[in-house]
Amino acid sequence: MAIEAALPPSQPASKNDAAFSIHTENETNDHPIEQVRLTVTTEDDPTTPALTFRTWVIGITSCVLLSFLNQFFGYRYNSISIQALSAQIAVLPIGRFMATVLPTRKFKFPFTNWSFTMNPGPFNLKEHVLITIFANCGAGGVYAIEIVTIVKALYHRSLNIYVAFLLSLTTQMLGYGWAGIFRKHLVDSPYMWWPANLVQVSLFRTLHEKDARKKKSLTRLQFFLIVLICSFAYYIVPGYLFPSIGAISIACYIWKDSVLAQQLGSGVFGLGIGSLTFDWSAISSFVGNPLANPGFAIVNTMVGFFLILYVLQPIFYWSNLFEAKRFPFISSKTFDYTGHRYNVSRIVDGHTFSLDIAAYDSYSKIYLSVFFAFTYGLGFATLTATISHVALFYGKTIWGSWKQTTSAVQSQHYDVHTRIMKKNYPEVPQWWFIAILSSMFALSLYACESFGKQLQLPWWGLILACAIAFVFTLPIGIITATTNTQPGLNIITELIIGYLYPGKPLANVAFKTYGYISMTQAVSFVQDFKLGHYMKIPPKSMFYAQLVGTVISASVYFATAWYLLSSIDNICDSSKLPDGSPWTCPGSNVFYSASIIWGVVGPMRMFTKHGNYGTMNYFFLIGLLAPVPVWLLSRKYPEKKWIKLINMPVLLGATGSMPPARAINYLSWGAVGLFFNVYIFRKHKAWWARYNYIMAAALDAGVAFMGILLFFAVQSGNVFGPNWWGLDVEDHCSLGTCPTAPGIVVDGCPVF
Repeated sequence: MAIEAALPPSQPASKNDAAFSIHTENETNDHPIEQVRLTVTTEDDPTTPALTFRTWVIGITSCVLLSFLNQFFGYRYNSISIQALSAQIAVLPIGRFMATVLPTRKFKFPFTNWSFTMNPGPFNLKEHVLITIFANCGAGGVYAIEIVTIVKALYHRSLNIYVAFLLSLTTQMLGYGWAGIFRKHLVDSPYMWWPANLVQVSLFRTLHEKDARKKKSLTRLQFFLIVLICSFAYYIVPGYLFPSIGAISIACYIWKDSVLAQQLGSGVFGLGIGSLTFDWSAISSFVGNPLANPGFAIVNTMVGFFLILYVLQPIFYWSNLFEAKRFPFISSKTFDYTGHRYNVSRIVDGHTFSLDIAAYDSYSKIYLSVFFAFTYGLGFATLTATISHVALFYGKTIWGSWKQTTSAVQSQHYDVHTRIMKKNYPEVPQWWFIAILSSMFALSLYACESFGKQLQLPWWGLILACAIAFVFTLPIGIITATTNTQPGLNIITELIIGYLYPGKPLANVAFKTYGYISMTQAVSFVQDFKLGHYMKIPPKSMFYAQLVGTVISASVYFATAWYLLSSIDNICDSSKLPDGSPWTCPGSNVFYSASIIWGVVGPMRMFTKHGNYGTMNYFFLIGLLAPVPVWLLSRKYPEKKWIKLINMPVLLGATGSMPPARAINYLSWGAVGLFFNVYIFRKHKAWWARYNYIMAAALDAGVAFMGILLFFAVQSGNVFGPNWWGLDVEDHCSLGTCPTAPGIVVDGCPVF
């Protein structure tokens, strides 16, 4: 069926046929959302080929490359994420080149009326959109890979390759089923307008407009290639020859023996005062590409970052809150009362891989750096602040949209885009989604209950996780579709399974993945469906692209991770890696600590009177109330538009990526983002509109290509660069990790 849908008939229907009309003047643009009316065209030519040979070749290649690159860089010290935007821009000249050189000959299938050509004509917008859908699948990541990583690299336990792959595949594919169930409400309804998609629509239209070279200027393609080459050539310096320029902390060179100076000046272990970087991967890692973020979001994030890191963190640390001085200034590790790394093997039963309560009671409660502890508190606050903020600022809009959506679905009163789609293209049968959902649930149950129950998650836990995903997909989809804000379920799922089934680390992370990630995947799939809806892509073509892209991306992410985990000695263990090795897995180490906190020990022994951090629960209330003053001020002073730009969920969650992100990442990200998306955007808007996103894609792509070249050329043989002072991937501020409480003895640190 996929082959048939991809192949145009030998004699395509005439454009004059009523069933294949081009909708321009015949349809009134009656979409109720002004932004959509201004951005999305009502034109459509249903005879335009979409799922072509070029689409399959370029799309699958993009999906494979992004999947491989993102997983490859995910384990590195500066973990960058290459988004689909890079592919969206880069594939355009490739598609046009293929349209120029590929043969136009038609190949007929025997005994059928179908024919096939590698070149159906000029590279078109619909092909470009479908290729970007493939790329989205590759850029999205596979969260379950973190489970595989911590089991093999940090818990040092074996994991069956088949159960690991099934976990990776099913957690991605379950969301496809939820998306199909709710697509009528979240895609067909004009009131579910998905603001983020309008950026994509605008970029597609811009890229496909004629790009004539103006006098004394470059075309977008020329600019892209120049920046790509420069980024590629330069990255050999921070990536191999001189990694230390990724974080230059001036204070540490001046006060080499001062713990206080290094806590203040270290961009990796401290506040980062006076630190800087000359490495694009440090700028765009963890927090994202700063050129792709809107200016107001960068301002909110940086205000929150400065308040948390430069006001609250010093107060908490130097007042010795939660015995803060016994532990590093900022760290994602877990510790015992003596200030040393928590020895998890002492409290985990080696046979059952679960908590040994007697051993735990005789050893020590778990301690965190005060910053890491408040990271969880701020996570609680961000969750409730998101709910409160959306309810106060968008509650009436969401409720009104939902009532209008329900009415429109029941009465089949559709807007112009839905009318065009339903007239020109057959819908995807509902049973296709149900079949995927049923088969993926069966495979999930098989993965949990077979293979010696390595995942530790019982059948009722899987059902409960799927029920949570099912219940939350629609409301979270509505919030995202109308406000561009997506609340996360990770904390809720960790809390639920942590209380119901404590002492089981893999059960905790598996439950979180099935409950949280399948819902997130569903929202992502629905958003892509809406993009295809706006761009007039045949729904079945969208279905095939998403389905194949998801299976391929899950497979490539898994294969890449399994290969790296099996081939790189001591991967993710920075204490055993050779100097200059980038394979420190910062994100996986945070995930590992979370599995100890929520899974091994459990929330009962961490965030109640039985643990050290029960007061963190007050952050749920703080977050719930935080948006209220902003809302009241916005109502009292409606003429002051800037008040509504104060986003408390963003402010409270500003440092949500720390750790593994570090001060140097935020400082450089904020500086670059504010320069381009505030100053350049306001002062040189024409340049910004023409080149900003192109530069973002080129910088990321150049770093990625050189990183891969360095790995296969030299680093795979454990050659990480010249053996000299500049090989250190950190910032020569080792004292920044030292405790300052009296009597705490840690190797390499002075005793106070």
